[in-house]
Amino acid sequence: MPAPPPPGPRAPALLQALRIGLDPVGYLSSLRDRYGPAFTVRYPGFAPEVYVTTAELAEKVYALDAGGGRAGEVRRAFLEPVVGPHSLLNLDGAPWMRHRKLLSPPLRGRAVSGYRGEITRIAADAMDGWPAGEPVTLLDLMQQITLEVIMRLVFGIRDLRRRDRLRMLLPKLLRTGSARLAALSPRLRDRMMRSSPLRRVPSLPTTRLAVLREAVDAILYDEIARRRAEPDPDAEDVLSRLLAARDGEGRPMSDQEIRDELLTMLEAGHETTATALAWTFERLAREPRVLRTLRAELEAGEERYLDAVIKEALRARPVVYEAPRLLDAPLRLGGHEVPAGWSVAPLIALVHRDPAVFPDPEEFRPERFLGEGAARAQKSWMPFGGGRRYCVGAQLALLEMRVIIREALARFDPVAPDPAPEASRFTLVTLAPARRARLVLRPRAAAPVPAGRMIVVVRPGEPGGPRRATEPAGSQSSSSSSHSLSASRQALLRSAAVCSASAAASRVS
Repeated sequence: MPAPPPPGPRAPALLQALRIGLDPVGYLSSLRDRYGPAFTVRYPGFAPEVYVTTAELAEKVYALDAGGGRAGEVRRAFLEPVVGPHSLLNLDGAPWMRHRKLLSPPLRGRAVSGYRGEITRIAADAMDGWPAGEPVTLLDLMQQITLEVIMRLVFGIRDLRRRDRLRMLLPKLLRTGSARLAALSPRLRDRMMRSSPLRRVPSLPTTRLAVLREAVDAILYDEIARRRAEPDPDAEDVLSRLLAARDGEGRPMSDQEIRDELLTMLEAGHETTATALAWTFERLAREPRVLRTLRAELEAGEERYLDAVIKEALRARPVVYEAPRLLDAPLRLGGHEVPAGWSVAPLIALVHRDPAVFPDPEEFRPERFLGEGAARAQKSWMPFGGGRRYCVGAQLALLEMRVIIREALARFDPVAPDPAPEASRFTLVTLAPARRARLVLRPRAAAPVPAGRMIVVVRPGEPGGPRRATEPAGSQSSSSSSHSLSASRQALLRSAAVCSASAAASRVS
């Protein structure tokens, strides 16, 4: 007789989803305290999902990558409309392995280390236009930088007009594809996108997605065709390296495969890295001891403590909260058995709060990753997932964080207008600061602003967002990281939070 599955709440699935959407870490922590390190939750319209909250149990889940579980299947229905059918995020089995081998060399540490100088220039350009001495939402400012990194170093687009066009289109595409279709089932969404009459209704989210996708695709496919026709052997951007890549049978990637992986790197490396940076500064602004220690070491030319700060920020405020696998066969977890057809996921946010590994887990203590105990802490640190599907872009994301933090702290002191820490809330694909890391940036010294530069408030696709440095009329602007959340769960949680807010106006998701 099979063992029972892990226990969990008996509340209706919709209520469970609403509570997770409103207070993800708090509610899931209460379930761990009640049911133990493995428990079951239910979402309306999906098979049950089991969450595990220790590194030892997480390793059992990651071991499924060798057989018994599929990570791509969990995401495919919700991510495919944006990233396409050939995305590393959505693939499983042999197709996934082929793409992983093709994408890994351009994104290894040695390959991306040469990007440090260009990331520094991108960050400096953007920070020249940051407002000093007044409240800003740092998440918006960081998204500006990470988007520019993607366009220049991943896409390798040099044409300024194309960059300006993509700078407006790409955030809209991500918002429309990830958030505004959340309330639609994949089957209904696909029918709406195939319907000729409905495609003529511009207000429908499916129509907006189709129009944005076609506009982005036109630019990317033309860029791919140009680069194939005129290859540059000295180019070091990721697109150029993918065009030159060959698999074990000597086959190149098709245009659509490359297009899908470019948008995969955007989906997995733009908002996620920006959110990690925003959380880091949200923590530093409220931890003066850590900030003083970090600044002293940076001024001495050291980065060891910086790496520890980054690791602690990603531990205390993980951007990705789960890493699910769909089970092809039953999985034994201690005295419980998870049936085939269910999902099982390391709950990263709670693995990082395991007091047996991280004493006083609510404290922000970079020293956990230095000296004694660092090896054990490192083993339980999994912001980029684990197993074979460990994030292929992790090294680029970490490099971006090192460079951007150093550049920002050389210019500004981050100050929190409100001493209370910001709560976590779901955004497109991340757990982000609820107030988007609202801080005041106090200048440390007068930073030179290039002559003729003016500051314009621009949030890509929307008014009133981050400030972007732009050139006066007649000039072209020069400003301006495979691991993913379970998109299906995230979409449902966002919808649940919206439903809750509509039902009770006094509650804010």
